[in-house]
Amino acid sequence: MPDPTALGRIVITGGSAGLGAAIADAIADGGGTPIVLDRIVPADARHETHQADVSDARRLEHVIEEIATNDGGLDGLVTAAGIDRPGRLDRIDPVEWERVIAVNLLGTVAAVRAALPHLEASAGRVVTVASTLALSAVSDATAYCASKFGVLGFSRALAAETKGRVGVTTLIPGGMRTHFFDDRDEQYRPGPDAKLSDPADVAAAVVFALSRPPGSEIRELLVCHAEESSWP
Repeated sequence: MPDPTALGRIVITGGSAGLGAAIADAIADGGGTPIVLDRIVPADARHETHQADVSDARRLEHVIEEIATNDGGLDGLVTAAGIDRPGRLDRIDPVEWERVIAVNLLGTVAAVRAALPHLEASAGRVVTVASTLALSAVSDATAYCASKFGVLGFSRALAAETKGRVGVTTLIPGGMRTHFFDDRDEQYRPGPDAKLSDPADVAAAVVFALSRPPGSEIRELLVCHAEESSWP
């Protein structure tokens, strides 16, 4: 009889770097099969990887449907793809502002929409990735806060809509030691004394959420450094 807590086949958007890569590795270490979607496929990819830009919703949906159809379904989805463009609203290129929404919120929705019938068939799970800035708002982050507040609201509604059929967890991570901040102006980068989490620790929490037994749900999972500055 199949183990209902086995991880199985898990799609991870944004799974080639940062938190997404840590999640893919943790799933593999836990006996699951990570399937990475990312805008760029690295030459040294450690896991099955497919090219997909999550801001292109229709293409993303097609890729997920193709993976599920060709490889025997899906057991889980983690929407780890995310970007930011910090700055004052009146100083950010509107195209860049809207791309943050397209990647972080609309990309999340598109991935879930495509995976949902396959996850219902397997009684699978979704982990959406929000942020501590889905709970509190700060200046110079209108795009990021709007997108992550949206992910949180979407995920809560999705959990209500699919309860008893698909598990839904919202991951709410604090700042992590990744390359996420590298392309920012200096004023928007964490300082040398910033308290940041190891993404591997956050990834372990995702595996915990994905491996809950039937009837047990982790609806929201906040993981941060003990001295996190953006929470509470």
